[in-house]
Amino acid sequence: MRHTSATPGPCLQPEAALSGHLTVLVSGAPDIGTRVLAERLRDAAGSGSPSLSLHVGEHPPHWLARMSDTGPQPLVLLVVDAQRGIDTEAHRYGLFASQLGVRRLLLAVTGMERMGWREDVFARLRHQYRAYAERLGIEQLTAIPLSLEGSDNIVEPSGRLPWYQGPTLLAQLQADTKLPSDKQPVAADAQPQVADQFAAHLLWLDDQPLYPGRVYRLRLNDREVDARVSEIKHLLQIDTLERMAAKRLRRDDLAFCNLALDQALPFNAAGECPATGTFRLYERTHDTLVACGLIAFGLRRATNIHRHAMKVDKASRAAANAQKPCVLWFTGLSGAGKSTVADRVEQRLQAAGKRTMLLDGDNVRHGLNRDLGFTDEDRVENIRRVGEVSKLMVEAGLITLASFISPFRSERRMVRELLEDGEFLEIFVDAPLEVCEARDPKGLYKKARAGTLPNFTGIDSPYEPPQAPDLHLSAGELDVDTLAEQVIDLLRQRGML
Repeated sequence: MRHTSATPGPCLQPEAALSGHLTVLVSGAPDIGTRVLAERLRDAAGSGSPSLSLHVGEHPPHWLARMSDTGPQPLVLLVVDAQRGIDTEAHRYGLFASQLGVRRLLLAVTGMERMGWREDVFARLRHQYRAYAERLGIEQLTAIPLSLEGSDNIVEPSGRLPWYQGPTLLAQLQADTKLPSDKQPVAADAQPQVADQFAAHLLWLDDQPLYPGRVYRLRLNDREVDARVSEIKHLLQIDTLERMAAKRLRRDDLAFCNLALDQALPFNAAGECPATGTFRLYERTHDTLVACGLIAFGLRRATNIHRHAMKVDKASRAAANAQKPCVLWFTGLSGAGKSTVADRVEQRLQAAGKRTMLLDGDNVRHGLNRDLGFTDEDRVENIRRVGEVSKLMVEAGLITLASFISPFRSERRMVRELLEDGEFLEIFVDAPLEVCEARDPKGLYKKARAGTLPNFTGIDSPYEPPQAPDLHLSAGELDVDTLAEQVIDLLRQRGML
């Protein structure tokens, strides 16, 4: 994980936001001529124009990056196609603009030639988007009909639109350079908030779902930290603005979420300062962008909690127990023998006078995790909680045995990283699916095959085997005592006993 030491200062507006200069962010789907329109406007305005600069944002992450670069003052020029109508993409950009503090939009309706230059088509689209914009708090919407095919109403007025008496698109932009900004530059002594938790609007971009509790890398301004979505408050249906409950996010979902970081960062609300209020989420092991977000506000409780330094620490507890605490994490399919091996190992350790604690998947679900089911998102939260409990057990100086299917590598890695180097030992209890199914000690495979037990690992829910476990047990071939002895040997080799 990479961290940088730079700390952003006050949120100052870039020069593009100063009076007399207008930055225009041209927004719209790539296949309706968004970039072509921007180029024609740029050529007509002149490349050396000191008062007007145009940028194109055709995809949400790029669009938000442009908004961050240009400050909170750009005019958002939204391009829609007359034939296609107002689609989700048009709503999404308007929604983002409102969350970034934008209060006026310019709507360019292209392709009027394909609709016979009809006034009623244009009036209907203008009315539809104005009604949507008003719900977002957009105070001013100016709509202009035009054609890319003949450049009608882009630079010069069109004789084919006699019913339209307003300015051309270029004339409107030039007039907007003379309008006062929605906001004034932030004062020099204005400082960002600093917290390790905040609420944010999050747009999910990955094909793999987001599960609350899973750890990602968050990049904000020039800082990078580990972060997880701690709660999905609600999913926002972009076209209707309806709020819905959700336990996971899928591609293109937009949700209001709480995020928890592994260290505090300085930030502003995105509507006050996009540069320090917009962020990106990446996969932890590679630079795959999975989400982009806009910070709404910091969570107050994040600044009210402090660690209390205790006189008795992990080292003193471990010394009193005459052992090195660690977590033996047994992972594998249901029926592989995880609990059986873990139980035999704990018996051996107890007989040798060691202090232990065994956390078993079924037993934990009777108490701590009784509120969780077996969906993928519940499995993620199940392991997150158990990981935190395991860490406490290690703090107590215990050799902790954890027996959980724990199907996802990401969560097993998360538990490893909660602990100090060498304290987490991943033990893959490996038995082929056909062996586990033949054993079926609880009758679960039979139910899963019959369709009465959904989300069962190995049948209709995935299991990601460890790629480099600390110990690989051939549980389909060896007896439990031999497997337990291999675990004890591992503890000796690592100096835990």
